[in-house]
Amino acid sequence: MPVEFLGIAATNEGSEVTSRSGASLDKDYTLRLARAHEDNGWDRILFAYGSGSPDPAPAAAYIAAKTERIQILLAHRPNVSYPTFAAKTFATLDRISDGRLAVHFITGGNDHEQQREGDFLTKDERYARTREYIQIVKKIWTTHEPFDHEGAHYRFNDFVSDTFPVQQPRPRVSFGGSSAAAYEAGGAEADIYCLWGEPLAETAQQIESVKAAAKAAGRTDVPKIQAAFRPIIAPTEELAWEKAHRTLDRIRARKASGPPLSRRHPLKNPENTGSQRLLEVAAKGDLHDRALWTPTAAATGGAGNSNALVGTPETVAQALLDYYDLGVDILSARGYDLLDDAIDFGRYVIPIVREEVAKRDAARA
Repeated sequence: MPVEFLGIAATNEGSEVTSRSGASLDKDYTLRLARAHEDNGWDRILFAYGSGSPDPAPAAAYIAAKTERIQILLAHRPNVSYPTFAAKTFATLDRISDGRLAVHFITGGNDHEQQREGDFLTKDERYARTREYIQIVKKIWTTHEPFDHEGAHYRFNDFVSDTFPVQQPRPRVSFGGSSAAAYEAGGAEADIYCLWGEPLAETAQQIESVKAAAKAAGRTDVPKIQAAFRPIIAPTEELAWEKAHRTLDRIRARKASGPPLSRRHPLKNPENTGSQRLLEVAAKGDLHDRALWTPTAAATGGAGNSNALVGTPETVAQALLDYYDLGVDILSARGYDLLDDAIDFGRYVIPIVREEVAKRDAARA
């Protein structure tokens, strides 16, 4: 199976190592970053969601209109709009992008962040709502006759959309989480199940949990698996490790002197299972398997995609291939200097991985 690469569609140059220099939405930078991915072998880019961040849907539409090939993964929280409205928004964006859209549904792992936009459900209630939301969106995308819906969280009558996606039967649905409730919802509904980069053994356990949930939901297929990492590469191993420790120093300096790293994630005592798992891995040791380095996760409270892969392009590529061999179909990567790292990763790592995957596919054939 061909491997896929997902990068980030940040709307400004800020990251854990540097504060942004201008507005939260810098159109020129957003386009430069998107084109850096498109020009350097990436398959798609993620437009993330935060309670106070720029709305990712119009930002994605802007980029879709100015690029030709790069695909778009749009993050969306079900609490921020009704599913009938969201389904039309997604279908419209799929039209604008000529069929390049996938949607990543975020249930929300932090009560405080959810409550900023009026969401006071419990975590398990949020997962149940997300599952119902995805079911409604899928039906709207594929149903040409009016229908009614009465569920635990949504109720409407006689709805039919006049706007349908280019992709048939529909765009792909992406989902993430590491709790039992997440496995149940995502295993039932997701086309792509997203994990944060953990050691190989822990990743294998999570993949089995997703497969079991899909089977329990009555599916005959299973979601594609995505795993996310923060690559730190350099021409030699020595230079890569110097860069890794320099990056960690920059994260610590930014925490000490700058504005908060993120309002989405607390730096201590995270509520979500995924971040708790990353901190547990970090507590067991700094280096795991071939190149997985955890101090960056520890320094940021296990916030999102935060475990690094450190080494030369060849080392990092081989580490990614270890995950591919484990059953990971989509490799998500985001450097700390977003633009330069997207170019370097695309030039020096992606070609190695694609070549090796092609050899594996040929051998199996």
